[in-house]
Amino acid sequence: MTGAPASAAGGPPGARRVVGPAPAGVTGPVPGRTAAARESRGTAPGSSGGGPARRGRAGARPRGDVAVPAVAPGDALDAGDGSKPARGAKIAAAAVNQASVWNIANLLTMLRLLLVPAFVMLMLAEGGYDPAWRSFAWAAFAVAMITDLFDGHLARTYNLVTDFGKIADPIADKAIMGAALICLSALGDLPWWVTGVILGRELGVTLLRFWVIRYGVIPASRGGKLKTLTQGIAVGMYVLALTGWLATLRWWVMGAAVVLTVATGLDYVKQAIVLRRQGIAERKAALEEKEA
Repeated sequence: MTGAPASAAGGPPGARRVVGPAPAGVTGPVPGRTAAARESRGTAPGSSGGGPARRGRAGARPRGDVAVPAVAPGDALDAGDGSKPARGAKIAAAAVNQASVWNIANLLTMLRLLLVPAFVMLMLAEGGYDPAWRSFAWAAFAVAMITDLFDGHLARTYNLVTDFGKIADPIADKAIMGAALICLSALGDLPWWVTGVILGRELGVTLLRFWVIRYGVIPASRGGKLKTLTQGIAVGMYVLALTGWLATLRWWVMGAAVVLTVATGLDYVKQAIVLRRQGIAERKAALEEKEA
């Protein structure tokens, strides 16, 4: 009979036997399906249906007769317990943190440092006026300037920035340029005032950066990059034993380099003053807000 107690069919007392499919829209377990009925289908309470009984994960939510594990917020990133990063995340973090001093960017910087004494020896060989030795010196200077273009780019692109690179790179840049200018002035090929203007500007900009470092960093401008390129071309032309119209051309190129050197130096002074004022104003505003 349809109104008979469910206990007659082996169910728990007081439960009704439901005949037919579950009503539409019902997503929970159907009342009246007893443990015996589930056992007959080969499943146990908390299982995912169809197959041997399995232990449900803590925090599972029932959907019908299927236990769906509840996804914890850290499941996509942890190893299962929500406290350790996944293996892939560990590998990625290790790759970032293992930027060795012996990477390609730093090796190029070291090469540039080693080229400085080699350049000086080649430049002053045979009294400093032999065209062949000057050509070898020019080759060393050109390699140093080319590596200067690539080591910083490689370090930023492939996350190879190290403390050694931050210190050694600007030293190598100024060392090779300073060595070339001093050698040229010592040999009488370049006026000492040109060497003084260029080296004084480089030293002044370095001091400016340290002066405002507590307030921020002065970025390299396009004018500064153009200045570096023009200086490299001009000094390279002076290193070579040029004559005729090429000798006249290098004078004009060096003149352009000096103008860019002075102009960009003044621009750095302006940036440093503005950056320092902004930093002081921000600190003052922060203190006033804290006191209020």
